[in-house]
This record gives sequence, C-alpha cells and structure tokens, in this order.
Amino acid sequence: MSEDGALSGDGLPPLREVVRRHGLEPKKALGQNFLFDLNLTGRIARSAGPLEGVTVVEIGPGPGGLTRALLREGAARVVAIERDPRALPALAEIAARYPGRLDVVEADALRFDPREIVGTGLVRIVANLPYNVGTPLLTGWLTQEAWPPWWDSMTLMFQREVAERIVADEDDRANYGRLGVLCGWRTQASILFDVAPGAFVPPPKVTSSIVQLKPRAEPLTCSVRSLEAVTRAAFGQRRKMLRQSLKAATPDPSVLLSAAGIPETARAEEVPMAGFVAMARALAG
Repeated sequence: MSEDGALSGDGLPPLREVVRRHGLEPKKALGQNFLFDLNLTGRIARSAGPLEGVTVVEIGPGPGGLTRALLREGAARVVAIERDPRALPALAEIAARYPGRLDVVEADALRFDPREIVGTGLVRIVANLPYNVGTPLLTGWLTQEAWPPWWDSMTLMFQREVAERIVADEDDRANYGRLGVLCGWRTQASILFDVAPGAFVPPPKVTSSIVQLKPRAEPLTCSVRSLEAVTRAAFGQRRKMLRQSLKAATPDPSVLLSAAGIPETARAEEVPMAGFVAMARALAG
C-alpha cells in the first residue's frame, strides 16, 4: 500500500506517522477503520467527478487520508465533520497546508446539518462513512422534504451487504427492502467498486463498496412520511402478504393495494418502487 506523504505531492507526513504522533488508534465504538493507501483514497476522490469549484462534505475524516485526496484533486473547499476530538490536531495540519480550503467541524454528523455552512454552490458528499452511522445518515439525506436536495451527488463507502441493499430493486429480492425503495425513489444508485478488508486499519471482517447516488430531478411525487410508513410496515413483516403486513400502517390495507393495482396476496419484495409510491399516495389521501 502506498502511504508516503512525499509521494502524495502535498508534503504532509505519512498517515501512519500522523496516527502515531496524535495517538489516533481507531476506536471500534466510533466505527473507525482508517484508509492509509493513497492510491485508494485518490481513486475514491476522483470517482466523485471533477472537483474544481466544488464544496465537498466529508463525514468522519479521522486522520485525513481521504481529506488530503479531495484537496489534492482540486476541491475548492472541504467541510470535514468529525466527532473524535483526537483527530482535530491532525486535521488542523492539513488545513494549514491548504489555507482557506478545509473547514473542520467538531460535531456528531447525525445531529449536524451541513446546510448551515456549505453555502449555495455545488456541493457533493464524499465519505468513508463509519459503519455504525452510515445507513442512518444516508436515510436522513434521502428523506429531507426539499427536493432536489442540497447535494449534487453522494459518493460513499458502505459494507458490501449494505451497498447491495442500496441498489437493489424487486429483481433482487434477497437484498430489496426499505433502503432500496427510498434510494430508488429519489436517486440513481450504483456500486462503483469494492474495497478489500486489508485496505483498512484495522481490517474489518467484511468487504466494503463505494456507492454513488445521484438525485433524480423529478422523482415520483409522494409524501416522504407516507412512503416511510408504508415501507416500514411492508418490509417489517416481509414474509406476510401485504393485506396483513400493511395493517401496521392502515386499518384497511385493501384501499392502498387497490389504488396501486397490487394484488392483496403480494409480498413486499415483489412490489416495485413505483408501487410503494402509489400506496404512499393513497395513504396520504
């Protein structure tokens, strides 16, 4: 793995040295798995597309491997949201190397709204998300009422099994679920490439994947809350027929099913995204 700061072209110390010097051993409780391979962090940054003039929001930068790659690839500004105070001095060194281009926010990303500071220009989210908060963060970004969203694209790392759920539709019944419906409704999602466990310190027990999500300009119209309610009920009891499982969302599921043209004997994994949207519309009245 390449991890020589001199080879990176930014003149900063190798990441392993940064981690040692600042006592940044990864914490399992924070879902931390650091990437030291500069070739890999560069590939992730480039996969987000041209970054000139772009503000990038990064979640959980840790010692800053991906942060450095984003800045090297030309991001006009990186807003790095980090809850681990141990990482702040390391990130401050990067900020000093790239004056005016790195803003570090000490905050829990689940409770911080980046819209407060990103401005009105082109914004992309690029992150090696901590495993323990990846899905809640993604769901939050997808279910904000305003659409199109404040971000132009999201390029994110997840466990491979989560990535497969993000891109799944009714043709992939083993992985299709609430997450696939929400992602398919408002975005076009694709898996770009996998990352082997050995690329991380410490190595996780699973393969990871880089997923890219681009917002649909005009997704099918429905209430976010109604769609969440319908998918929660349907997939919460996915082995049951919808005429039974949807009782968790409405006293009379037949109304929703009839409005969407879905047989009462269907099960959740058989229904395409558009069917769930139709049921959500019926639920909202």
